Amino acid sequence: MNEAAYHVGIDVAKRKLDIALLYNGKIKNKVVENHPTGYSQLMQWLTEQGASWQTARICLEATGPYSEAVAVSLAEAGWSVSVVNPARIKGFAQGELARNKTDRADAALLARFCLAMRPSIWVPPAPAWRELRAWVDRLQALKDMRQQETNRIEAAQASAQHEVVKAIQMHVDWLDAQIKQLETDINDHIDRHPELKQDAQLLLSIPGMGNTTVAKVLAYAGDIKRFANAKALAAFIGVTPRHKLSGTSVKGRTMMSRTGHAALRKALYMPGLVGLRHNPAIKEFGCRLRSKGMAPKAVVGAAMRKLAHLIYGVISSGLPFDARLAGMAVDIQDGI
Repeated sequence: MNEAAYHVGIDVAKRKLDIALLYNGKIKNKVVENHPTGYSQLMQWLTEQGASWQTARICLEATGPYSEAVAVSLAEAGWSVSVVNPARIKGFAQGELARNKTDRADAALLARFCLAMRPSIWVPPAPAWRELRAWVDRLQALKDMRQQETNRIEAAQASAQHEVVKAIQMHVDWLDAQIKQLETDINDHIDRHPELKQDAQLLLSIPGMGNTTVAKVLAYAGDIKRFANAKALAAFIGVTPRHKLSGTSVKGRTMMSRTGHAALRKALYMPGLVGLRHNPAIKEFGCRLRSKGMAPKAVVGAAMRKLAHLIYGVISSGLPFDARLAGMAVDIQDGI
């Protein structure tokens, strides 16, 4: 891609977008609604300022549903968009010794970040993947709600509030029915889309992976083939090792980075535990790490990382899990 002349920062809020256009060292500002009408106004304003999809780079923070809509709209219109981890922006602001934090200042900060760091271009997931993620998020919300209601039943039982228990139980029964229906809808959605279905079948071939985990991997990681390698996928999830070594005196413990997708990392925890018992590749891997004296929790984290490598392997190769091919020593490869 040619070097961009215009750099645009967008600070996203629920109802509005603060825009900063950086050109020749000068900033111009604009505010529009966070709504499709506002997105059209944004693109028209950029064009009026002399920017175009060939000469502009746009940066915004990843803020969930509020940022995704404008990012998808801009990307589908041909503009180069970067959706950046907020931690990177925070670090950049600290490097600038930024003292003010307003929507307008944050937009300008994003524009300067875009110019200085040249973040990679974001490619929006296909509609099928986005819809799957919405269904998976809804299912998890209902499961969380069910757990909360179950806790309330225990509290009401402890205080002998029997009528309250009955009322809560009615809600739990309704949630159970909704959860069951959503699980069916998610499976039907995956079956209706050939690419999702093929990836799901490959993931299910890995011992320790069930339908719930597979749906979360597909929803949160998107198209696995978009990652350059297995290490990139593991970094996205946040299961890569973090080393702490400096000079001769600082020799801290190597820990899981946890800088990544928290929901996906949580989803791989139980499959990692199951894999240590029933997946031959992960089981052998775990035994080797234990023999070296690695702590039990660290072994589970390493198993999750190994699972991320297996996920990438089956999707990128298009072949189901094979224990003979999956036994490579990740600890030797990457210094765990």
